[in-house]
Amino acid sequence: MKKYFALFAVMLLLLTGCGEKNLEDVVSDFTKSVENSKSYKLNGTMEISSGEEIFTYSIDTYFLKDDYYKVVLVNQTNNHEQIILKNQDGLYVVTPSLNKSFKFDSVWPENSSQAYLLANLVSDIKNDPEASLETTDNNYIIKSTVNYPNNEELEYQKIYFDKDMNITKVEVYNGEDVVKIKVTFKSVDLKAKLSEDDFVLDDLIDTEDTNTDKNSNENNNPDSNQECTDETCKEGNNTSSCEGENCEEQTNATLDSIIYPLYIPSDTYLSSSETVSTETGERVILTFSGEKNFVIVEETASVSNEFEVIPVFGDPLMLNESLGALSSNSISWHADNISYYLVSSDLTTNEMVSVAKSLGNSTTVMSTK
Repeated sequence: MKKYFALFAVMLLLLTGCGEKNLEDVVSDFTKSVENSKSYKLNGTMEISSGEEIFTYSIDTYFLKDDYYKVVLVNQTNNHEQIILKNQDGLYVVTPSLNKSFKFDSVWPENSSQAYLLANLVSDIKNDPEASLETTDNNYIIKSTVNYPNNEELEYQKIYFDKDMNITKVEVYNGEDVVKIKVTFKSVDLKAKLSEDDFVLDDLIDTEDTNTDKNSNENNNPDSNQECTDETCKEGNNTSSCEGENCEEQTNATLDSIIYPLYIPSDTYLSSSETVSTETGERVILTFSGEKNFVIVEETASVSNEFEVIPVFGDPLMLNESLGALSSNSISWHADNISYYLVSSDLTTNEMVSVAKSLGNSTTVMSTK
């Protein structure tokens, strides 16, 4: 009888312990799955919390060993698409709707945490000697510190896995335990069989289809009255220059309103606001003076006739509504048909980011002297 009881006790112990993993097991399993993947595809959503607003993106991530990346981000509010591309030629942030791209001199993505890149998540865990594991009925959850040098409020993250060790979600928190970034994975394919042909810059810009769609819309629109003379192109109230028989993509539109930052450093004020006309529309120059001097330039976004690559010595920057280009003393980005440029020799990087993120659909008038 004692023999059977002892056997039953051993079996019960094995059953109750079956399937449960400790931190070392979970980290090892995750690391091996990432390192053994020659290429992967991830699909999901990313939510960015800013104040009371949440900005939602659909996100598709593609990776190929070694050092090939493509991240397609689509803002779900305005359908604005941007793409981070890294291949043998360099690192780019492409905005197809404007036929433009920033080209970076950067070591991205190794220089910061990225909630949508698996190798970066592995690095975050390994770089935190105090990483911890929480086990629930449905999940393994790893908690680790993060490294976002351009967003100092982000302090730690929770990485969620189901009991089969499939990654399902990443939450990035600030110091007040508020989720600021959430990436939810809908599908994960660690055997995607991608090739270098999937990371070609020219494939991201299809000007022929764009022009075809534009011409089709014009032909189907009886109210479209486009006239191309020797020097100018007229369509309604807009004018622009001609190129052969085709009009350039210029609207000469006016800014509906001046967008002011809701955040400015203390002892700094709006000292001047100037509006000037350009070939493509209007440009507003806002000058802020005081303790921290800086300038913001806003103008109507224009579409380049030929694909334009703008070199940047810096890093891609995820703002609330758009991907931008961050250099040592400036930020450039596009949002809601407006091109922004912020420059300062006085602001810190995090102060520049705070000012840029506070520029939204607001016409709040700042104090002036």
